[in-house]
Amino acid sequence: MTHEHHTHDARDARRTTPAPGAEPRPRADGGDPGREVDELRPDGGTDAAPVVVKIGGARAVDPEGAVGDVATLVDSGREVVVVHGGSTAVDDTLEALGEEPTYVETPGGVVGRFTDERTMEVFSMVLPGKLNTDITASLRGAGVDALGLSGVDGGLLTGPRKSAVRVIEDGKKKIKRGDHSGKITDVNGDLLETLLGDGYTPVVTVPMLADDGVAVNADADRAAAAVAGALGADLVVLSDVEGVYADPDDPATLIGSVATPEEFDGLKNAADGFMRKKVMAAEEALEAGARAVVVASANADDPITAALAGSGTHIAASAVVTDEEPTDVEGEATG
Repeated sequence: MTHEHHTHDARDARRTTPAPGAEPRPRADGGDPGREVDELRPDGGTDAAPVVVKIGGARAVDPEGAVGDVATLVDSGREVVVVHGGSTAVDDTLEALGEEPTYVETPGGVVGRFTDERTMEVFSMVLPGKLNTDITASLRGAGVDALGLSGVDGGLLTGPRKSAVRVIEDGKKKIKRGDHSGKITDVNGDLLETLLGDGYTPVVTVPMLADDGVAVNADADRAAAAVAGALGADLVVLSDVEGVYADPDDPATLIGSVATPEEFDGLKNAADGFMRKKVMAAEEALEAGARAVVVASANADDPITAALAGSGTHIAASAVVTDEEPTDVEGEATG
């Protein structure tokens, strides 16, 4: 049974124009940057949709700025859900235990983690055990009534398990068995809405609860997308770069605004490496009911507020109109 709820009518994306004097952001297809597009609302008014903030787990991501910014948004009356990854910390712990993390490439060209039984044990120790506790404590120290949850708690994140994955090894397609990962198909939106209504700020991480009752790994970006879709929220994905670049090696080519399917195709073509998963997650979030998505830097001053106000790569709901099933990526809880 699904607990997922969508409140699209109450949380429809609003159409706005850039602030007076603001520089129009470049578009993915090189089109008119001054054209009106769906924007996120920078104000924290109580009539605004919730904000789901995904804090990446890359080594270069400093979560402290996001912690202070969450406190500011909550103080202003905005409902916030924090979702975090922690792949780097998992890798560090594995290596400290004398074990090597395993990454694989899918036939679709996406790199993801292969989670064997031992790696799953480390995930359970590091993500809900240490990182979730640390972020929750930091938020509470900033005055936020934060409450830590894994996807297992209350059946928050559930879906089918995948014990085998399709990979490319030595240029050949193979089936790799023994994976402990899953695909999130259901979100207990009632639980999140109850917590938000009671004044709590949920801090969510994987693992998810698979349909066989086992805790398994899942991609943290896609977990954030599922949560944003269930709440009809604005999704802010914080990473170690400023957004999606047309040239992955040149920050000056930041794609600022994406509002049409053609522009979104350009965005997908530009996304490289782990950024491909973030763009895929953005697509899933919008298809599931999120109002809009921003991919932005976690290391900027007031990173969430800055993203809501215009920094980063903004993806409007109008950019995603397809009903096609997105390409699958096997479990990776990265940032």
